[in-house]
Amino acid sequence: MIPPPASLRAALGGLPRTFWMVWAGMLVNRMASFVAPFLALFLVRERGFDAAEAGRIVALYGLGVMVAGPLGGTLADRLGRRPTMLLGLVTGALSVAALAWTRAPAALAALAFVNGATGEIYRPAMNAVVADVVAPAERTRAYGLVYWAINMGWSIGLSVAGLFAERHIAWLFLVDAITSLTFAGVLALTVPETRPAGVEPAPALAGLAQVFRDRVFVVFIALALGGLVVFTQFQLAAPLDMAAHGVGPSGFAWLMALNGVGVVVLQPLLGARLRRYEPSRALAASALLFGIGFGVNALGGSVPLYVVGVMLWTLGEVVGFPVANAVVADLSPAALRGRYQGAYSMSWGVAFTLSPLVGGEVMSRFGARTLWIGALVLGAILAAGHLAAAPARRRRLAADRPGAPGGAALDRAAAAQQG
Repeated sequence: MIPPPASLRAALGGLPRTFWMVWAGMLVNRMASFVAPFLALFLVRERGFDAAEAGRIVALYGLGVMVAGPLGGTLADRLGRRPTMLLGLVTGALSVAALAWTRAPAALAALAFVNGATGEIYRPAMNAVVADVVAPAERTRAYGLVYWAINMGWSIGLSVAGLFAERHIAWLFLVDAITSLTFAGVLALTVPETRPAGVEPAPALAGLAQVFRDRVFVVFIALALGGLVVFTQFQLAAPLDMAAHGVGPSGFAWLMALNGVGVVVLQPLLGARLRRYEPSRALAASALLFGIGFGVNALGGSVPLYVVGVMLWTLGEVVGFPVANAVVADLSPAALRGRYQGAYSMSWGVAFTLSPLVGGEVMSRFGARTLWIGALVLGAILAAGHLAAAPARRRRLAADRPGAPGGAALDRAAAAQQG
């Protein structure tokens, strides 16, 4: 039998079975994650809403995603990783299936919020599982493989969904429900509880308050949120700018597919190499690539320029997102690991809410070129911020390394609660 190449062994070898079971379930689930990309079209085309009404319901979905982060993180620490993931996947499946059959506006609005809130609570728990079972030195690689699976599933799913969306989007929601239940089945049969034994979970509200008293972590979240606001300009500002320059929906879809393929190709090539670099440098490079990737749009609208921009911010994804998840895992004490991951997940919901508001307002008042220049400037500022925050983060991680799970951070947490 011919052994696998050394590069493949370096990218895939040495990770535990539990990780791969979660990875496989995530790949299947992401092949049919259709609510976010198709909810607005479903409301307009199949339920007869106008753009403003659909926008309000989509905003409720985003608000639900914001709630899902801290809710899922708290449940992961209090109930356990496994029951939280199962709860989120099953309730998310039920709510998205109900969306497919509901017509009343109030019920659709409620279901959109419920699906955002319940369908995403598994994510902090899943990230906590990876932190629980993967050694710190391998976390960047492990989170990179998770991100690769998300994008592989996303690319496959959207390419197939495009064939069916022209007829009945509601059927896509039913497929979404089926894959969520499939992921739940994989978890129920193959994934044990991974919450560290002997670690007493902090009280719900006290634990959340403790997360946001962690100054090093709050600085990291603020910088990450800024980068996400730049990155998520693809959801409104980018397609509007492209349309203004003659690139229609099919062209935009092609560019988004290019993004997914770029992640799928680059992640295995760069994932193992990222371990060689200090995390703050990778995060700074990611923020700068986001800024440049969207900033090049200020030079004028053309397909080649848009391709260059997409590939630049795609590289920023590959470089930054796995490292960010690993930093969250490294900063979090074992008793609060889910809540730290939940706070990071919440920053995504905040970004998806702020991005269209900020982007749309700047474009309408000052023009798209001003927005893209602002994205470039903000990316550079955030890159400098990550480098400036690096010494404090290194000191914190060095202090946390010795002792029991969570180390000094957990000791500080206990002392704070007793005081």
